[in-house]
Amino acid sequence: MNSTTNPPATLRRLRAWTAFFIFGLVVSGLTAIPLETELAVLERLAGQGSDGLAGWIHRVAEGLRETNAKFPFLAYGTDWLAFGHLVIAVAFVGAWRDPVRNKWLFQFGMIACVAVVPWALGFGELRGIPLGWRLIDCAFGVAGFSRCGTAGGWRMRRREEATRIEGGTRMGNAQPGGGLTGAVRG
Repeated sequence: MNSTTNPPATLRRLRAWTAFFIFGLVVSGLTAIPLETELAVLERLAGQGSDGLAGWIHRVAEGLRETNAKFPFLAYGTDWLAFGHLVIAVAFVGAWRDPVRNKWLFQFGMIACVAVVPWALGFGELRGIPLGWRLIDCAFGVAGFSRCGTAGGWRMRRREEATRIEGGTRMGNAQPGGGLTGAVRG
């Protein structure tokens, strides 16, 4: 059975993509806290060297160690970065629970992902981040945008399927004063 005749399949796919997006936000948030430990692992994996990726990893790890030793309060900023990712992930739980009624979350996600590209390119340049690393950051925005866009398309399909199954309209019953109950907002 294809997804147009099997509404639960579309809903399952939509929820799976949304869950993947939530998972990515949670992982991104949680990995923003133990940066010094994570960089120590990356240094071991990168091996010796002062050029290319290994050199960059060593430089970042050294800068983070020195900053944390002299100014540990600056790490509080990445703690809040982690918190922000987790809060946004919680917001997407609403989209996971009821994707048809929460289209604005997918739109919000797309807007945020579009903003990643100029943010990474501009501030990365300002902070001396190598272009390759900035492009990796941009790739997260592009991937997130495509996930939110795909989910938004499936959301519309799910809305149409629900309308078809319920007899062609899902506008609900008219209420005194001109209001409607049970209306699907698109």
